[in-house]
Amino acid sequence: MQSRPAGFADAVTVAFGDPAQRVYGLARLGVSDEGVSVLAVLFDGAETVAAHAEGGLPTAARWEDVTEGAVRHAVIEPLRAWTIAFDDGEGNGFDLRLQATSLPAETQAGTEPERIGGMVGYEQLCAVEGVVRVGGQERAVHCAGQRGHGWGAPDWNRIELARTVSAWLGDGSGVLLTGIRPAGATPDIEATSAFLVREGEAAEIETTYLSTTFDAEGRQRRAGIELWTDPERWPDRAAGDLICGSSLDLGRLRYDCAFFGWRMEGRTGVGRYDILRRVG
Repeated sequence: MQSRPAGFADAVTVAFGDPAQRVYGLARLGVSDEGVSVLAVLFDGAETVAAHAEGGLPTAARWEDVTEGAVRHAVIEPLRAWTIAFDDGEGNGFDLRLQATSLPAETQAGTEPERIGGMVGYEQLCAVEGVVRVGGQERAVHCAGQRGHGWGAPDWNRIELARTVSAWLGDGSGVLLTGIRPAGATPDIEATSAFLVREGEAAEIETTYLSTTFDAEGRQRRAGIELWTDPERWPDRAAGDLICGSSLDLGRLRYDCAFFGWRMEGRTGVGRYDILRRVG
């Protein structure tokens, strides 16, 4: 078996949002030589009803082998179907099935985001169905979401922040964007990977602009995206506003998790806008 570099991690992240039921959530399950880590956040409208993070769980080779922790993940069919479950032990959580509605949008080795961030992987748009529990009460959800799988050896001595931005517009359409800012770089210096997804097909966009409005504590509140698919035409534009958000202290890192309502090309949807940054 090929040896893994020091600091290697393998992680899967699932996010969803159902405006009709007013619930939005995210769960991450990571596996490394240091053990298993889990992270989950659940919102009821603008209220954070669960924010859970734990690490140092017993080492496992795969997500399916994880027997402890608040998050469970299973692959039903590779690149097509999965399940994700979260239980905070206080009546809040979810039990969901995901079905891919797009092909993978891949961040590959040799690109600037991989060179700086040390991670490769892919993101897929999904249809999400299942049950969300808030205060012990169940709500049936049928909505859009996203599943991502990333692996590599990120070095946070070289990274200032990493961001994930997405808009889920339904019918396998939306925007998927990731950005990595090197340590010490000014805010305008960031390696990005962006995809415009239409009817399940993900097209990488070489020229992309992201503008963000932050509050006094540095949390994202509004955003605009320009995707230049053709230099001879006007760009595709998306605009988003905060629905709900929360910040988690992860030791040397701060995680700002947010869900936005998005507007693009006469369509509306929801999506993520997450930032993971160094503290201090």
